[in-house]
Amino acid sequence: MKVHLFGAASSPGCANYGMKYLANQNKIEFPLAASFLQGDFYVDDGLISTESTDDAIKLVKEVQTVCSKGGLHLHKFISNSREVMKAIPMSERASGIKNVDLSHDSLPIERVLGIQWGVESDTFKFHIQAKDQPPTRRGILSTVASIYNPLGFLAPFILIGKRILQEMCRKNIGWDEPLSDNLRPIRDRWKADFENLKAVQVPRSYKPHDFGKILSTELHHFSDASTCGYGQCSYLRLVGENRVHCTLIVGKTRVAPIKVVTIPRLELTAAIVSANMSHRLKEELNVNIDGEYFWTDSQVVLGYIANEARRFHVFIANKIQSIRHLSNCSQWYYVSSRENPADHTSRGVFASELLDSNWFQGPKFLWERELEIVEESTYELNVGDPEVRNVTTFSAVTQEEPFNLETCMSRFSKWSGAVGALARIKRVLRDRKE
Repeated sequence: MKVHLFGAASSPGCANYGMKYLANQNKIEFPLAASFLQGDFYVDDGLISTESTDDAIKLVKEVQTVCSKGGLHLHKFISNSREVMKAIPMSERASGIKNVDLSHDSLPIERVLGIQWGVESDTFKFHIQAKDQPPTRRGILSTVASIYNPLGFLAPFILIGKRILQEMCRKNIGWDEPLSDNLRPIRDRWKADFENLKAVQVPRSYKPHDFGKILSTELHHFSDASTCGYGQCSYLRLVGENRVHCTLIVGKTRVAPIKVVTIPRLELTAAIVSANMSHRLKEELNVNIDGEYFWTDSQVVLGYIANEARRFHVFIANKIQSIRHLSNCSQWYYVSSRENPADHTSRGVFASELLDSNWFQGPKFLWERELEIVEESTYELNVGDPEVRNVTTFSAVTQEEPFNLETCMSRFSKWSGAVGALARIKRVLRDRKE
């Protein structure tokens, strides 16, 4: 066989290996193209941002040259820069932009890895059409699964559908049985709210075009939990010479387990999700991070993380160990529930309310020039906290008494035992004299 079968399970892996091998062979001559092929390609789609149009044009030429050496024809290019598109031949452009007059017409909306990208406005958009699914457990699951949300921009909105589905599972409603009367109004409002998703627009670029020089870059992670669910959200905060900008990077939400779990345990679980997301973001973002902060509105969790003297049960101890492995205790701070944007990930928010919330921009204090952080010296654990292990100590007091042979002999019930003990005593005394 000289080709790989289309649709075979091994074909994507072989194709990726071949492309990365090709990039590795040409990394000295074409370092820019090699870096793009190795780190910014997803199966057959490549996504990257460059500092200038000249760098983008240079990258297009280099990557086409490298791919041609392996017999690969790289094409279907699209960019939000009209200068870059003019430098690319018409035959090499994406099909949606071939008939566009770059001098007058607006750039179209393209799909990028399952998300709609408004090329003209350079924003991600969500035009999700809710199919007419029956109001059953099977239909709601189909609707929830149809929302592609890899970065969690719509995580609070999706949580409402997940909560409805979980409530049906809790009541043991069959897959094709209709919704109960108390869940139907929530489901109908959630389905009608799909139309409001069209108004959601998330800027693709983390930094505005006119931002200027960046003085410092910070990551801020927020976590929260409730009886409904738990989750986290991360923001990139840029401090420039004249302004500050903050934008949502990723959000994650999960429904609370059906089995009853205490709020402190859910809050700690949300905190570890935040710590894991921090580790992942630092690996994926090609940005030098100058500072990192973790925020939670649970002082109990802060007490767990900072405590050194108490021993906890296995669940809490393992979570604390993981958090300390991925972050430092000094990076964790308290934020009020009113300012915590992760509150949306724990309760769920309709799309109409999401646009007016602090979900996409972050809390107001992140937009201040200087962060006002109120540092507590210690976060004390509550007396009688059920997660703290009870420590039992024993003490023994010994009292020396003078040796009395008559008393010792009275403890033996057999003559042979008494004779043996007396013989050992005489032997010890003899050895000491020697």
